[in-house]
Amino acid sequence: MLPSRSEAEKILCDGEAKSPGTWASHSRVTARTAEAIAERCCSLDADKAYILGLLHDIGRSFGESQMRHVYDGYRYMLSLGYDEAARVCLTHSFNRQRLDDYVGQCDITFDEKKELEELLLSTDFDDYDRLIQLCDGLAGKTRVIRLEERAEDIELRYGSYPERKLEKNLELKAYFEKMTGEDLYRLLDIR
Repeated sequence: MLPSRSEAEKILCDGEAKSPGTWASHSRVTARTAEAIAERCCSLDADKAYILGLLHDIGRSFGESQMRHVYDGYRYMLSLGYDEAARVCLTHSFNRQRLDDYVGQCDITFDEKKELEELLLSTDFDDYDRLIQLCDGLAGKTRVIRLEERAEDIELRYGSYPERKLEKNLELKAYFEKMTGEDLYRLLDIR
């Protein structure tokens, strides 16, 4: 299940009020980017893409965290009965489906990490997972940016950004370019 667009926007606004930060504007950029790409893919629903993009980082509404936001977002969306949003909270940071690809600190318990790893490995990624992974990589704090620019920003903040993660994002870009028949940087007006 998935909240409506207006319910998702309320969830994000409530989360932003509890834990202000650039994560909320980044989520809005991710949502608009996912919607724009999905509008050009006959197999994707643009409203669903927008909602999933909007809620992918909702775990950050529980305070400043790193890997914990994945766990908290997943659990929170499940508690509301929104399993599709929970799934994207889980998958958005792991485009290669590997927990050790996470850029940042592992600020969850051993048991939580084990749970996340098992959930991640048992998930068959679909095009919504892939789309939000890509759009998360294209979304800066306030605007859409090139994947390479986003990787540089993350590397500056966290000290590293695995080349294999950037390569996978570039693969996802090519995948959606094939689906849309358009260069995504041109489609999204990225200069």
